[in-house]
Amino acid sequence: ITSPVAFDLLPLELHPFSQSTPTGLDCVGWTRRISAPVITDGALDKTALTDDVGSEEDLYEDFRSSNHRYGHAGGGGEQLAINELISDGSVVYAEALWDHVTMDDQELGFKAGDVIEVMDATNKEWWWGRILDSEGWFPASFVRLRVNQDEPMEDYPLKVEGGKEDDSRRFGMGQTTKDQMRTNVINEIISTERDYIKHLKDICEGYIKQCRKRADMFTEEQLKTIFGNIEDIYRCQKKFVKALEKKFNKDHPHLSEVGSCFLEYQTEFQIYSEYCNNHPNACMELSRLTKVNKYVYFFEACRLLQKMIDISLDGFLLTPVQKICKYPLQLAELLKYTNPQHRDFKDVEAALNAMKNVARLINERKRRLENIDKIAQWQSSIEDWEGEDVLVRSSELIYSGELAKISHPQAKSQQRMFFLFDHQLVCCKKDLLRRDILYYKSRINMDDMEILDVEDGKDKDFNISVKNAFKLHCRDTEEVHLFCAKKPEQKQRWLKAFENERRQVQLDQETGFSITEVQKKQAMLNASKQHHAGKPKAVTRPYYDFLMRQKHPTLPSTLPQQQVFMLAEPKRKPSNFWQNISRLTPFRK
Repeated sequence: ITSPVAFDLLPLELHPFSQSTPTGLDCVGWTRRISAPVITDGALDKTALTDDVGSEEDLYEDFRSSNHRYGHAGGGGEQLAINELISDGSVVYAEALWDHVTMDDQELGFKAGDVIEVMDATNKEWWWGRILDSEGWFPASFVRLRVNQDEPMEDYPLKVEGGKEDDSRRFGMGQTTKDQMRTNVINEIISTERDYIKHLKDICEGYIKQCRKRADMFTEEQLKTIFGNIEDIYRCQKKFVKALEKKFNKDHPHLSEVGSCFLEYQTEFQIYSEYCNNHPNACMELSRLTKVNKYVYFFEACRLLQKMIDISLDGFLLTPVQKICKYPLQLAELLKYTNPQHRDFKDVEAALNAMKNVARLINERKRRLENIDKIAQWQSSIEDWEGEDVLVRSSELIYSGELAKISHPQAKSQQRMFFLFDHQLVCCKKDLLRRDILYYKSRINMDDMEILDVEDGKDKDFNISVKNAFKLHCRDTEEVHLFCAKKPEQKQRWLKAFENERRQVQLDQETGFSITEVQKKQAMLNASKQHHAGKPKAVTRPYYDFLMRQKHPTLPSTLPQQQVFMLAEPKRKPSNFWQNISRLTPFRK
């Protein structure tokens, strides 16, 4: 590259199991190592990043003249390496990370865990592959290259009924072969962790430090939006990789005992939750900034001077999102080649479950944060709202439905719509003419309440006959609220919902889940803008299009029916928020 900073992208080294990203960053399982030295203090030539004519623009022009494109998903070396292997007659196998469900004859359907022979990896997003007698296109981001490419197919674990591996295959290979396989996985874990540390270091020193020097271009709030808590992740990962290296047996890698490291850091890894939740905001902010040329020049100057590979900033920022979901996959691979008699077996087994739980927790927190926008939209549709916003105390709709509320002193019955959130029960009244319009009436603090099941018959407190009834009793004030459902099964669903509400509150306390004031205010602001603009209340679609770039015209025309962003456990239970709300009251007026 002809530029003020000369650097070399060679040699090309192949490292399976690296960050598999749809943006092109190691998207086919290989990493490119930069042989030039890394600037350790992150200091750049001040003249290179000024607004003077010929600084950022000249650097960018030199870069562009080398026929590279900013924002291009990788330089193509990874695909070239795989296709060279294929053209040389080598068989390249990939393992499915998630199910790919398709009705298109030209696409290759498979389930998580299936092994696919990669026949063509020319395109960055869609590869051509074969399973048994079936061939077709499949999304490259749905697979990873196998760590042990030389492992014969007959030694690969078979799936039997119940989804468990065939133990006869798992333990049938020779011990020497199994030790070698375990050595491969251990080496891969260590090497990819070192690669990942370098990615994080480049982002922190190559981008963040330089951005902070340009207060005329970036506010602290913008930097927090773009980079999230990636500096915290960098500090955590540096400690983690040191712990791994202490457990690494250089002379006999297969004897390494690394399982305890993952167990030790499972709590620290929860910091990825904040990063993953913020990542869509980072993408939007970057997209907005890169519409202005000076930001494009600045980011490219940072990348070149830090001697980073040809990936745009949004590609680098995706690596932590992808990394946290790789740990369960790596540990599953390690467990497969670890004998039960190995000293590391129990720790690896426990570490696998622990990292799966971390991924589930991150998924759950992401889902909860997605819900706050929906809750804000719901509140904005309610007429005559009074008091604090729902989001001040709540972040989850547990259940909703219609009940008869009976009040003292006349024991008057009123039909109302009730929405049970964590910590509170909101009561609304339907409009007499427009039944899709709701008016706010009151709310009950669930933290002070105990639930009382009421038998059918005459109630002594209210002196009336009731059916399908239950009470909410305030422990502090002795206040009692009486409710009646239309059917026995509706009453049981409400009683179950109250149990779930208390369980959710307890879980949030144990896991430390909370929503920041900034997130609450932003959700309410967005809902308010939509409300005043008269826009339909629609849920923002997941940022799927960012992850699955535009495909080649000759490739399948439909998007694969699975979210790439899902962490480790893609088959999560869908949220029933909208079913609960829309079934009862549309948000339009």
